[in-house]
This record gives sequence, structure tokens and C-alpha cells, in this order.
Amino acid sequence: MTSVTRTPDQAAAVLAAVWSALGTVLDPELDEPLTHLGFVSHCLVTEEGEVRVRLRLPTYFCAPNFAYLMVADAYDAVRAVPGVTAVSVKLEDHFAAASINDGVAQRAGFVDSFPGEAVAELDDLRADFLRRAVLAGTDRVCRALIATGVDRFSLVDLTLGDAPEGADRERLRSRRRELGLPSGDSDPLVLDPATGEAVTDIRAHLGLARLTRVSQEANSGVCRGMLLGRYGVKEEL
Repeated sequence: MTSVTRTPDQAAAVLAAVWSALGTVLDPELDEPLTHLGFVSHCLVTEEGEVRVRLRLPTYFCAPNFAYLMVADAYDAVRAVPGVTAVSVKLEDHFAAASINDGVAQRAGFVDSFPGEAVAELDDLRADFLRRAVLAGTDRVCRALIATGVDRFSLVDLTLGDAPEGADRERLRSRRRELGLPSGDSDPLVLDPATGEAVTDIRAHLGLARLTRVSQEANSGVCRGMLLGRYGVKEEL
């Protein structure tokens, strides 16, 4: 294959697109972009279109399944950027970094990356975190509606399109879509993220949604604090 050397401006444009792509990659537990959390420590695009990304996590012992998802998703997101000719995504300062980095580079999958240890791929884990993200997102949009005077018991009669326009609604829509749940404006605002069916006990469902959102945001704060303590830098590099 003939190597194509890009001008500095072209390389800069690819770099901007790569950062944008990395902004779509989420910490599966926190449901926040790696770029917002400060997990991307290094990103370089050469004039030949080769991309080198380095990731870091708040602790040396962050769960390897979570870490594998982030590294693999970052690889896939960057590889899809037009103008990228080669990708290297590596996790640093992590006890399982070698296995994760080699597995992602070889497109081996989680089980083959941890032979004799992992027993299943991570699709079910990803879906579980998406369901939690739907619950947390439901709390955000429902709280906004309740703040305007909407009775909580009437939420079961509202549609997704009735939720206030903005990032929270579109974030919820996106997570529902990823799970294959109804996500159109005319679809129910509140539904069971495991089945997609209507919720009958709105009080219990909203309580679970609020607990999920609070837990998610608390964990996010803890991770940001540990990252700052570990590396002495703030998020969003």
C-alpha cells in the first residue's frame, strides 16, 4: 500500500476527528465519555495517518472487563475515522494492561485475551450497564418534568417527546436505542429497561431510577478524585 503523507493542516483535521470519536467512547459503568473523565492521556496522529492513543484509569486495579471494553471501543471508534491508516490504543499503568492491549490489537475478544480466566464475552455486561444508564437517564428527564409541576403519577401517560428538549433527553434516547428499546418521540417516556414494557408501579420505578442516577454520579466523582490523586491532573485534557 502506498503511504500518503498529509499536510500539517490535514493531520490536524484528522486529529480533531479522532478526539471527536474518542468523545463517543464511554466508561460503561459511569456512562460518561473517556475524554470528559480524563482517561485519554495521549493522542497523536502522524502525517501518514497513524494514530496512537494512550489511556489511563483511576487505579491500577480497575476491573479488567470494564477496562477491556473501553480500550476495544476506543480502538473501534478511532479506526472508523476517515483518513486513519493505522491505530494503536494502549492502556497504561494497569495490572492487566498487557493482556488487554494484546487482545484488542489482535481483535481476539475478551475470552481469548484472558485464557483460562474469562468465561464469556462482555455483551451481557455492556447491556446491563446500558440498562442502568436508561434508569439514570429516566430519573434526569422525569425530575425535570416534575420540577415544572408535572405529577409523578401522570408520567406513565407521557411520551419521550414530552420530555424537555436537550442533552438529557437525547442521551436517554441514545441508550434506549442501543438496547433496542422504543426510542421515538411517540414512545412511552417511562418503560422497563429490561423488557421495554410499560411500568405499572411508577413510584418504585422512579425510586430505583433515582438511586441508580445518584450511585452513578457518586462513582463518577470518586473516579475523578482518584484520577486526580494518582496523576495530579484534572479531567478533560
